[in-house]
Amino acid sequence: MSAPVPLPMDAPELTRQLEAFLHEEITKAGFSRAVVGVSGGLDSAVVLLLAARALGPENVLALRMPHRDSSPESLAHADLVIEKAGCPAETLEVTAPVEAAREVLGIEDPLRRGNLAARVRMIFLYDRAMARRALVVGTSNKTELLLGYSTRWGDGAYDLDPVGDLYKCQVRQLGEHLGVPREVLGKPPSADLWPGQTDEAELGFTYDDADRLLWLVVDRRVPPAEAIEQLGLERDLGRTILERMRRTQFKRALPLVCKVQARTIGIDFRYPRDWGL
Repeated sequence: MSAPVPLPMDAPELTRQLEAFLHEEITKAGFSRAVVGVSGGLDSAVVLLLAARALGPENVLALRMPHRDSSPESLAHADLVIEKAGCPAETLEVTAPVEAAREVLGIEDPLRRGNLAARVRMIFLYDRAMARRALVVGTSNKTELLLGYSTRWGDGAYDLDPVGDLYKCQVRQLGEHLGVPREVLGKPPSADLWPGQTDEAELGFTYDDADRLLWLVVDRRVPPAEAIEQLGLERDLGRTILERMRRTQFKRALPLVCKVQARTIGIDFRYPRDWGL
């Protein structure tokens, strides 16, 4: 395993910026509350703590959404994070709707079943957000976004995302600064989509390798071949990571609109520049 990634980050200043982002964007949209899906993992832990600091813990709902196949450890870790944040919490089982839909659709494949569970959780999050007149705060980090490692309209659906420009290693550093419980900081990253699932086993490479390469190519604009050589990565591994980024671009964009008029939403009519003009 490669050494931890020494990406530049000022944790106190970053915390201030992310708290300001959450408060400003949520209140600017006319809201004062947020809903965060808490899985027991690192990313949702960091986001919950940031949201509680930005809006006040009483204004943030921590929503646990276990399936019968979810790891009991995940629920216990979610409880630790919720206690740390001091937010109100609710637990909604997704087993019944997931299994009912799985039976109707005839799903046996674990990946499809995991995607189904992620989309059911999205429904629950948005219902609770509507009930509380709140916005859904996402938990996807930059590594996952660049690799397309999310379910469209599942965990990839939210109103705003404070950690979407932070690589996984940076989220971990921020978690240490915010006091995320050690049990959460130290466990292998997992979406908990099926028993024994881990992110790195499913991806086929480590977050550390991906973070180092993506940071050089995306943020530093180092040519891919040069970045792979500079890091001493196996050429095939480097190409696999970058190819995954290339072919998942569709996940990072709004649904494409066919342009047939003079000004097209999302192409040359964009808020706030064009609003009201």
